[in-house]
Amino acid sequence: MSLPSLALLLFAVFSSAAGQIMLKHGMRSASAAAPDGGVPLAMRAATTPWVVLGLAVFALSAVAWMSTLARVPLSTAYPFNALGYLLIVVAASTVLHERTSLWTWAGSLVVVAGLLMVMAGRQS
Repeated sequence: MSLPSLALLLFAVFSSAAGQIMLKHGMRSASAAAPDGGVPLAMRAATTPWVVLGLAVFALSAVAWMSTLARVPLSTAYPFNALGYLLIVVAASTVLHERTSLWTWAGSLVVVAGLLMVMAGRQS
């Protein structure tokens, strides 16, 4: 895999994870405010800046993913989504201050170990 293809792939994974974190942050705000004034949650979410930004970043990640798939075999690209799991657990714990258990960390590391195994097998 070329360096530009790897960079595009990593951008797709990182931006997807960032978009998910933004969506979660925005939905927290929207759901906390939804009972006020009888405005439905969907309407509140549609006007929450973090939700809108999260959707935009997630859309950008989808475009990057499609570009990646045009250059990299799916069997090579898809395992990189495992990095997204780890990124989201790290961000959920540090940015969103969600509680994470030892089992969550262990499972995330096992998934990333699987990615490393797949990539090591590709180089053989």
